[in-house]
Amino acid sequence: MSMDGRLSIGGLAKAAGVKVVTVRYYEKVNLMPEPSRTEGNYRAYKREHLQRLRFIRRCRDLGFTLDQVREIMQLSVQAERDCSGIDQLTAKHLADIERKIADLKSLAAELRRINRRCPGNRTIANCRILEALSASKVRLQC
Repeated sequence: MSMDGRLSIGGLAKAAGVKVVTVRYYEKVNLMPEPSRTEGNYRAYKREHLQRLRFIRRCRDLGFTLDQVREIMQLSVQAERDCSGIDQLTAKHLADIERKIADLKSLAAELRRINRRCPGNRTIANCRILEALSASKVRLQC
């Protein structure tokens, strides 16, 4: 911490492991509150800003969208409320991730199948991979 326990935007970004432009963007989309300004009109961030930025970064690392992060933050300030809203949001996100994983596994299996069709020692004119990739089953002319 510097500036009487406050951080510059560069110091905040470095401490949270993000770029300065990311901090400015999060301020612009109202995920980060505007910091106070020094006499020289520089941003002066407090520890709370760093905690918020680290929270946002962790959520983003877990694949949450900015809208989901915003919703989680809105729910997080309602300390006496039950946590079912956050549970539902994370359960939906997990289901989306698991669906994407299944799609990627299917895609990988299809690419493995296509790759096995061609040993790699044929001419382009006889390439089974190009044949498999062709939607109309007509060979591409190169």
